[in-house]
Amino acid sequence: MADAVVTGERTAQLLGAWIVFEDEAGQDLKPGKGRTWSRRGRTPLVKVVGKGSGRVLMAGMICVWPGHETRLIYRTQTYRGRTGEKKGFRSREFADLLNSARRQLGDAPLIVVWDNASTHHAKPLREFCERNSDWLTIVKLPPYAPDLNPVEGDWAHVKKSLANLAPRAVEDLTPLVKSRLRGIQRRPGVLDGFIAETGLAQKPP
Repeated sequence: MADAVVTGERTAQLLGAWIVFEDEAGQDLKPGKGRTWSRRGRTPLVKVVGKGSGRVLMAGMICVWPGHETRLIYRTQTYRGRTGEKKGFRSREFADLLNSARRQLGDAPLIVVWDNASTHHAKPLREFCERNSDWLTIVKLPPYAPDLNPVEGDWAHVKKSLANLAPRAVEDLTPLVKSRLRGIQRRPGVLDGFIAETGLAQKPP
């Protein structure tokens, strides 16, 4: 386990805080490949008729506190590929997500573990984190270490569940993505499995 994550775990035990793993991903109209059933000798084909550069943007948080049920908190945005449209989450959206997470987790302190993406270094977001340092601690993952972030397992699960689907437009894709994320929210055992894949052991303080 990376030193940064171990430090976050120890700090969480001292503060009575939630450890919150955060990450972002996107799903476009091109369907992934997956196994399915068909008649022997007849390879099933899925016709892709969707056009455009639309995609569903996702920001997710897997929230851990020993003795509590693991939680998933997420937000989505629909990107339609229009001129001037924002292509990702910005400082304001991240700040709103962090505030919302704190409310949903009972106003407890949060130790947020995320990567070194440029969006996480934006000045407005840094200033927000500094202003709220009484309840918000940021821990950075090492570079190129997606295997240490359990949210990666969440994205893999969502994308696999969308395999062989071919929505016609991004407006058709958005409710499918939200439905898959809501399904994972209701299965804390699956979230615990994503955490176990990182090697992070949940131990009571």
